[in-house]
Amino acid sequence: MDERKVLADLVAMSRELGRPENDYVVLGEGNTSAKVNDESFFVKASGKYLRDADENTFVKVRLNEAAAILDRGDLTDDEIKDALFAVCADPANKLRPSIETTFHSFLLTLPGVSFVGHTHATAILAMMCGRNAEEIIKGRVFPDEIIYCGIEPAYLEYQDPGLELGRTIRETVCRYIDKHGCTPKEVLIRNHGIIALGKTAHEVEAITMMACKVARILAGAHIFGGVNYMTQKNVDRIYTRPDEHVRMQQFK
Repeated sequence: MDERKVLADLVAMSRELGRPENDYVVLGEGNTSAKVNDESFFVKASGKYLRDADENTFVKVRLNEAAAILDRGDLTDDEIKDALFAVCADPANKLRPSIETTFHSFLLTLPGVSFVGHTHATAILAMMCGRNAEEIIKGRVFPDEIIYCGIEPAYLEYQDPGLELGRTIRETVCRYIDKHGCTPKEVLIRNHGIIALGKTAHEVEAITMMACKVARILAGAHIFGGVNYMTQKNVDRIYTRPDEHVRMQQFK
């Protein structure tokens, strides 16, 4: 894909995810990325605001070298910072890649993933900070959730941002792929937030939007007596229906 088009789409996606009225992030929260090709990707620089994103918000990073940091053993905070600077494609760019660059690099190597959006959406955090978070997200509750967010989320407990989080995401997503034979659309992190994985920028926006709607519906269902989850048979049927696959393609 054309590098300038990738960057333009990433800027637009980041600004959309950062809009205050969406309540996905505040201040400098969240980070985004997009794959240029098999060798490089753009990722948000540390401290930048998504709502104010422009071409200077992002750092171009070498993909495989960034992913390899996950296998370098225990590193101090300073060593991680130096490692991230070392994989930047332009040594003259003094912006520091997000501390979560490593999980972006891994996720962007997965089939069908070209854009990643990580936010701390209030609706999702309210759910993921609850004592019963893992139990609450155990099933799907309505068809559009399946269409946009997949058959189930990948879920992990809170991990220290950086290498520990990146390694746990890699392990969790690999288990998910082994189990389901497909890449997850959303990764939910206890006490942290959501990562949306998409083929396009619009798909990341759609997944994030739908996941927030799901969180609000789950909260409402608990008020009205508890959640009535769809059966696995119904979930599988929705996910494999030809007409629903046509709908899936409309936002890609």
